[in-house]
Amino acid sequence: MPARINPSILAADFANFERELGRIATADLVHVDIMDNHFVPNLTFGPTMTERLQELSTIPLDVHLMIDDPDRWAPGYAELGAYSVTFHAEAAKDAVSLARRLRDIGARAGIALKPGTPVEPFLELLPEFDQVLVMTVEPGFGGQSFMAETMPKLGLLREAVKRTGLDVWLQVDGGITADTIVIAAEAGADTFVAGSSVFRGEPADNIAALRAAAEAHVH
Repeated sequence: MPARINPSILAADFANFERELGRIATADLVHVDIMDNHFVPNLTFGPTMTERLQELSTIPLDVHLMIDDPDRWAPGYAELGAYSVTFHAEAAKDAVSLARRLRDIGARAGIALKPGTPVEPFLELLPEFDQVLVMTVEPGFGGQSFMAETMPKLGLLREAVKRTGLDVWLQVDGGITADTIVIAAEAGADTFVAGSSVFRGEPADNIAALRAAAEAHVH
């Protein structure tokens, strides 16, 4: 099974986004972390920056909304042309209705779960989503250590996807390196967000190495 590598633009050089996007042109999607300093204690980009990234990037945008009230704000990111828009289960008032609206606009709809959020309530809702993001760190900041205790969630999700035959991507985000990507792939992930492990050094080589490590273990 192919493994998707989505570099997090949060780890890039903000003063040289066009160059940085060119350096990750071999990736599958660009992961764009939107933080509002309310849902998480950090502030990053908003719609204006996302629109500019959409214009500059040669590969699709994978938008991850770590914000309050995604029911109100998420559709706008789909309307900007983002390929995938993921919102947090903990912040959404009506996750199913929001996912349907994102799909209607034309984006893939993703739902994200913080490390402490159980996955079981969402297993029967899988047909409503195109992606489930299992956070492998507490959302808010890059550079944190991978939380292996989140892996059982991926196992449950992978079993459910196999059982139903759905085309649902299983994404992990946080502390992904050449070592931890193997753990996540073996647990059931097929889509991997990586920040410093891509942008530190030569991104094209790092993307290739991460993809090879994951594909040897994705099932």
